[in-house]
Amino acid sequence: MAEILEQLEDYALYKDTRPKTLFSRVGIVGAGTVGQNIARMVSSKGLDVVLLDLTQERIEKAMEELAKELDRIIERWGMTNSEKLAILSRIKGTTDYNKFAGCDIVIEAVKSSTREHSHDVRSKILKNIELYVDKDAIIATNSSTQVITELTADLTHKERCVSFHFITPEADARIVEIVKGLYTSQAAYEKTIKFAHLIGKDVVAVKESPGIISTRLMVPFINEACDILMEGIGKMEDIDTTMKIGFGLPLGPFEMADKIGLDKILRWCENLYDEFGDQKYKANPMLKRLVRANQCGRRTGKGFYEYNKDGIKVAKNFSLEE
Repeated sequence: MAEILEQLEDYALYKDTRPKTLFSRVGIVGAGTVGQNIARMVSSKGLDVVLLDLTQERIEKAMEELAKELDRIIERWGMTNSEKLAILSRIKGTTDYNKFAGCDIVIEAVKSSTREHSHDVRSKILKNIELYVDKDAIIATNSSTQVITELTADLTHKERCVSFHFITPEADARIVEIVKGLYTSQAAYEKTIKFAHLIGKDVVAVKESPGIISTRLMVPFINEACDILMEGIGKMEDIDTTMKIGFGLPLGPFEMADKIGLDKILRWCENLYDEFGDQKYKANPMLKRLVRANQCGRRTGKGFYEYNKDGIKVAKNFSLEE
């Protein structure tokens, strides 16, 4: 006979009348870099996280990478080992959408190769999420170039869906862009804003448009830097230095592109060019060349610059000038 495990809560009087906090459990689809960063950031605020990906191998790899990232933060005196263990203990990996039952918000944060692939994959994911979450749970996408109204057109309860975009790959960025779609209810929108504040984010309210604010500004910025470099007007490091010292940016355009990921920048370019047809969004050939060579930035060790295993810039990627 199987052993029956009893919990203290089973003996609580009036357990059905206990108040439920507005947000206590967060689901994330996609255990890549962005999903990991969101999971780490949300868990650090004391919330439980369910992190889903296609295979158990991906989940295990994500947990290993999360642990390594937390170790790097410890090395910089950013947290203690006990805080690291607490963060990891609140993140549970899974391949089963059933585990999203009880989540207050589920955020889709997957990586896709093309605009068409992105739309199909994200739409399918959002449909799967809807099958298992509670009726009052928020369903969100982290995509900036896919329109939430289009992604959720086939959902039964479109009114609880929003676009919830984290500005950079850094989970600690202070702001998020929140988009209210055509079908999004005011209640769901306001609830999402409360969640953003709960996890320490300032909210930028954005009208629905592919690329919203951040991506539509970032793509021409990086594309123009590539044009300047290809025309021989300035060296790569000098272009970066001009923007950092001259305009006070923490990173120059090439450093920023490497941090975001050149493959991601290329997808943004293609999505926005398909949507608007404006030449300013057409991907520079240099971006395509590097992505085809799998030189996508910090994540792969090479992009516009070369990086060591800790993601620290060590040299130019001289293959650009060959």
